[in-house]
Amino acid sequence: MDNESHAATLTALGHPGRLAVFRLLARRAPDGVRPSEIADALGLKPTTLSAHVSLLARVGLVNSERVGKSVFYRIDLERVGALVQFLVADCCRGRPELCVPLAAHALSRLDTGPDPMSATQPERVFNVLFICTGNSARSIFAEAILAREGAGKFRAFSAGTRPRSELNPQAIEVLEKFGHDVAGLRAKNVDEFQGPGAPPLDFVFTVCDQAANEECPPWPGQPISAHWGMPDPVKAEGNEAERGLAFLRAYATLRHRLTGFLALPVAELDRVSLQSRLDAIGRSDAGTPAETTVEAG
Repeated sequence: MDNESHAATLTALGHPGRLAVFRLLARRAPDGVRPSEIADALGLKPTTLSAHVSLLARVGLVNSERVGKSVFYRIDLERVGALVQFLVADCCRGRPELCVPLAAHALSRLDTGPDPMSATQPERVFNVLFICTGNSARSIFAEAILAREGAGKFRAFSAGTRPRSELNPQAIEVLEKFGHDVAGLRAKNVDEFQGPGAPPLDFVFTVCDQAANEECPPWPGQPISAHWGMPDPVKAEGNEAERGLAFLRAYATLRHRLTGFLALPVAELDRVSLQSRLDAIGRSDAGTPAETTVEAG
C-alpha cells in the first residue's frame, strides 16, 4: 500500500474512541466481539460505536461477520500486519543490528529469562492464573479443578479485576459436592499477581468476556494467554434448580477445557502451536451436567 493509504489508517486511529475500539478488538483477536459487548466495555452509545467501526472498516482495519442473528466485529490481522511492517520498514535504515537493541530495551521490563515452555528447560511446575471480574465462581472453579487435577505439574491461582469480591456460596457448594478442598480458597485481586514477590506466571486465562475486554498492563515474563469466555452462573435467572444447573454447567465447561489443557504436551510445543491449541480449547463446546460426574477427591 502507498503512503496515502497508511496515512488514512493512522488518521483513523488518531481518535481516542476509535483507538479504544481497535485495541479492544486487538486484545480479543483472532475472535470477534459483539457490538453490544464493545459498547458496554467502553461506555459508548451504539450510534457512536457504529460511527467508529464504520471509519475503521473504511480504512480496512476492521471487518464484520454475521453468525446467525448476531454480528461480530474483528480486526483484519493481515491489514494490521501490513501497517506494522510499513512503520518499521525504515527503522534504522533497515539495519537490524541497530534496531534489535532498541527492541530489547523496550521489552526488557517484560523479559524474565528463558522461554519457560522450552523443552530444553528442566522439568518444572507451571504457574497458571485464571482471571474473571469478580473471582467468585468461574475463576474459582478453574483454580480448584487445576489444583487437584494438575497437582505436581501446575500451580493454580485465580483473581478478579474488581477492587473487592467474595466467593459465591453456591460455587463453594458445587466444589464441595465434587470433593474439592475449599479451605484455602479466597477471592483475590489481580494486583496480588502484578507486584514484587508475585509468582512468575506461565499461563494467564480470562474466563469471562468483561475481564478479557479490560485494558491491563503486560504481564512480566510474557506468559502465554488465552480467552476461555463463558456465561456467568451468578447472573443466571429462574428458579433454584435452574440457577443450580447454571453453576453445574460452568463447572463442567471448565473441567472439560482443563482436561484438554492437561493433555497438551506443553514442553514439546513451540509457543505458536501451544497458543493455537489453547485458543481452540477456549472455543470448544461446553460440557454438560452429566459430564460433572467425577470421583470425590
